[in-house]
Amino acid sequence: MQTPETQTTQPFTGYQKLVIVILAFLQFTIVLDFMILAPLGDFLMKSLSISPKGFGVVVSSYAFSAGASGILAAGFADKFDRKKLLLFFYSGFILGTLCCALAGSYWMLLGARIVTGLFGGVIGAITLTIMTDLFEVNQRGRVMGFVQMALAGSQILGIPIGLYLANHWGWHSTFLMIVVLASLIALVIVFRIRPIRQHLALQSDKNPFLHLWHAVINPGYQTGFLATAFLSVGGYMLMPFSSAYLINNIGISAEQLPMVFMFTGIASIVAMPLIGKLSDRMDKFLLFSAGCILATVMVLIYTNLGTTPLWQVVVINMVMFMGIMSRFIPATALTMSIPEMKDRGAFMSVNSSLQQMAGGIAALCAGLIVTQSSKTSPLEHYDILGIVVSVIMMFSIFLVYRVSRLVMQKQQNINS
Repeated sequence: MQTPETQTTQPFTGYQKLVIVILAFLQFTIVLDFMILAPLGDFLMKSLSISPKGFGVVVSSYAFSAGASGILAAGFADKFDRKKLLLFFYSGFILGTLCCALAGSYWMLLGARIVTGLFGGVIGAITLTIMTDLFEVNQRGRVMGFVQMALAGSQILGIPIGLYLANHWGWHSTFLMIVVLASLIALVIVFRIRPIRQHLALQSDKNPFLHLWHAVINPGYQTGFLATAFLSVGGYMLMPFSSAYLINNIGISAEQLPMVFMFTGIASIVAMPLIGKLSDRMDKFLLFSAGCILATVMVLIYTNLGTTPLWQVVVINMVMFMGIMSRFIPATALTMSIPEMKDRGAFMSVNSSLQQMAGGIAALCAGLIVTQSSKTSPLEHYDILGIVVSVIMMFSIFLVYRVSRLVMQKQQNINS
């Protein structure tokens, strides 16, 4: 089915291609900083004597602090040059990650994750805002596909290298690697990204808190907020205990973990540009629904595995992540199209905050559902976690359908 938003596609300019590359590398560091916690989970839980509940708190602390900072920043998000805003929060993210590298106890690590979340959690919203400002509706699926290759890149390169460093020089070295890479990317942003100020001429709310309030009470925006919150829950629920589950339940060794993440990343890096192109050419909601069904089936299979050969684990993970990406890219491309330009910064900040806080609640709930009697015993109730995630995924289909209708109506109004 072809809708007004999917009739034509437009090529990228040279500068747009440069922006895509820079944003992809930036997202690589943000995603890696968050995702590396799960592969390092078994290292951290044993090294710092952290329980599953305590580790759930560490993961969720980033999400809650990111959510809080996003709400606080939302009123100001459309008041400044997007480039300057990005550099401010990215610098804070680098500082927070450095604190993680220097942490020597559970409480130090918890505090460092809170600092990292305060800054890092807003960067995703700023990135999406920049993408929406610089790219047309029928380019955004492809942009999301390429930028979200950062997720695959973190699995193919970042996580295996991070685990290698952790195995040889301790888990602290993994965070140091992220600090060095992020510092180099920050310098590239300073010298190569142009100022982004077009939105400043459209502002009508002088008071930032009034601007935030107008964004929050908009019924159409509320639909997007709710859809994004539920979209994020599934990933956050499964992610924190992935390495502990692979090692203690499925029988994968610590040395084999990099291979699992690497091949999953390869599958994602092949699939995401294709999904992005499909998202710009076909109905985004139909693509999202197909991804939901595939992801749900694979989650139920994955969370009920016993001792399993490595090659089977790799295949299951590859297919499962393809399903998850088939959900994320079209849903995000749709949600990005909801706000008007003058509200984009506020909308993306609130949207990101709710996403982070929903993820934080999901991580805490996962920590309460999953139990472990000793450091080396199998995780219990992981199958129940899979059922909860599957139900939430299926409910998200209804919410994204409502978003899709809003975007179609907006495009019809523009074209009429």
